[in-house]
Amino acid sequence: MPAKPKLGQNFLVDAHAVERIVAALGDLSERTVAEIGPGRGAITSALAARAGRVVAIELDRDLAARLSAQLPADCVTVVEQDVLQFDFGRARADYCRQGERLRVAGNLPYYITSPILLKLAESHAALDLAVLMVQREVAERIVAAPGSRDYGLLSVTVQMYGPAEPLFTLPPSAFSPAPEVQSTVFRWRFAPRFGELGVEEADFLRLVRQAFAQKRKTLMNNLRAAGIAPARAAAAMERAGIDARVRAESLSIESLAALWRALQAK
Repeated sequence: MPAKPKLGQNFLVDAHAVERIVAALGDLSERTVAEIGPGRGAITSALAARAGRVVAIELDRDLAARLSAQLPADCVTVVEQDVLQFDFGRARADYCRQGERLRVAGNLPYYITSPILLKLAESHAALDLAVLMVQREVAERIVAAPGSRDYGLLSVTVQMYGPAEPLFTLPPSAFSPAPEVQSTVFRWRFAPRFGELGVEEADFLRLVRQAFAQKRKTLMNNLRAAGIAPARAAAAMERAGIDARVRAESLSIESLAALWRALQAK
């Protein structure tokens, strides 16, 4: 079945990579795995041989029908749906044992990688860990440390929901059709930090978006552009121990949390 470019389909054909992805999910013998974009089923088949249950979320009607016909229904449930509309909480309730959370695998379409990551973050209460393949440059941004070239809004947003680590990178030849870029597999463990850092989830993420709004500007200028009075911003930065000339890209998550708490002070 030919790929449909408009759906961002690049099917994984490297059998060794499939095994590495499945191994990175850990012991699956009694676990439920939600797979995003199973495509032709290379990863799905390997998961079906190891997991207690696989829930394969496929947008393409033709591929969903093919997967349903080819894979064993006693351990694989194919859901024909846009992953952005998928209810991970309901899937956890339906398929996981009491107290367990879903594990997630997926070769993410490049054109909707960020919305999918945000969807997973939003669904964190239902998720244990995810092993995901994305464009290499996106993975570098996800796992970046403060002060590095790639550190920014995506880094902070993902890492606030738990640690992310790169696993390995694949060349275009690992896929059919071959994309024009390399792809990196990373593992994301869901352990949100909002409570630990004493910040409110939605409001803190709003501040982070404001802080990184324009990368070349200082934090002070970005806060001013967001409507925060200069005197208030300066006082909060001083209380948080942040230099007035600093850019957000050099600040750790802990420093950003300290800034948020200082801005809440009366």
